[in-house]
Amino acid sequence: MPESFITHLQCSNCGETYDDRDPMRTCPACEKVLFARYDLEKAAGAKAELNDRDPNMWRYREVMPVRDPANIITLGEGMTPMIDAERLATEVGSPGLLLKDEGVCPTGSFKARGLSAAVSKAKELGLMKLTMPSAGNAAGAMAAYAAAGGLESNVFMPKDAPSANQVECLAYGANLTLVDGFINDAGRISGEAAAERGLFDVSTLKEPYRAEGKKTMGYEIAEQLGWKLPDV
Repeated sequence: MPESFITHLQCSNCGETYDDRDPMRTCPACEKVLFARYDLEKAAGAKAELNDRDPNMWRYREVMPVRDPANIITLGEGMTPMIDAERLATEVGSPGLLLKDEGVCPTGSFKARGLSAAVSKAKELGLMKLTMPSAGNAAGAMAAYAAAGGLESNVFMPKDAPSANQVECLAYGANLTLVDGFINDAGRISGEAAAERGLFDVSTLKEPYRAEGKKTMGYEIAEQLGWKLPDV
């Protein structure tokens, strides 16, 4: 499998740079979001090889954050279909309207992409106990990928979250805590558990790598449209 050309992490606010081989959450200097950076010149040649690669989001290996392919945890997420929504296009007056069906991802939503990337990188960094607050799809995705990779998952969920999401987490072996409150209350309790028990928090934009999985939707749209970007 081709190598990743990740070079470092960079703060989206102050510009400070950090080594992606160190466990990181937000920027230590200003507490803003960190993003992965890549050697795009080296990665550019991969486009010609895509036709021969597996139809999942890890086909864009060169611009994904996991250095050692052995740490990739995949359930086949990505390369979801583009659907020509003719009737909807007529109804809303938008000719050529296309829908990307993320419902066919392994856990039923685009959240599978972000958690595949984040859990894989956590495994690479030796962060084997994860936590997050969630009221739905993200929790199920984390639980699924953690189970596939042999990691521990801890979910803090408002007690009135849909029962289907609760059952999904339990089915994948997550430690589920129901919180008498809102999602912000679940987030607070998850953060406390992380500090007390050494759990790594994979909440949205609280670590650098979920965004790396989600960005592959854009790569796929471009590839599926023959490298012609949509208007919107």
